[in-house]
Amino acid sequence: MKDHANSLNEIFWNRIDDARAVMLEVGGRSLPMAPYADKAEGVIWFITSEGTDAHEAATSAGRIRLIVGDSGAKLYGDVEGSLTVADNPDKLNELWSPMAAAWFEDGREDEDVRLLAFRPTSGEIWATDGAAGFLYEIAKANMTDETPDAGDHGRVSF
Repeated sequence: MKDHANSLNEIFWNRIDDARAVMLEVGGRSLPMAPYADKAEGVIWFITSEGTDAHEAATSAGRIRLIVGDSGAKLYGDVEGSLTVADNPDKLNELWSPMAAAWFEDGREDEDVRLLAFRPTSGEIWATDGAAGFLYEIAKANMTDETPDAGDHGRVSF
């Protein structure tokens, strides 16, 4: 079972980078955010503005949930972890993009730009073979009365 969890952990880090958006559950609300995965540091970075719900959640202690459901990344998950404000201008410069710039009137120079670091601790992950593989499994299940194989699934610790 440990090998399976390690495999899912590896799959998570390899695929989360392909996810275009995730939901951060903060203060009873779910917020769409663009993730920037950093497997080497075990962090998922987010760029936000000072005063947003995500920023406020990062300034207070507590557990945060990250929900990912991205068919393009073939990854689904419910992951707990911590969210903090990161004082790392080099990392922010590395991650900065036209997509991030669109949210800030003064671009990277906007004084409200903040970098957040989500450090996952545990979660439940589903890794699929994609839509075509899923449709094949559904068709096969209907012809054979077998349960469809929806992919890899399990609990992981980070």
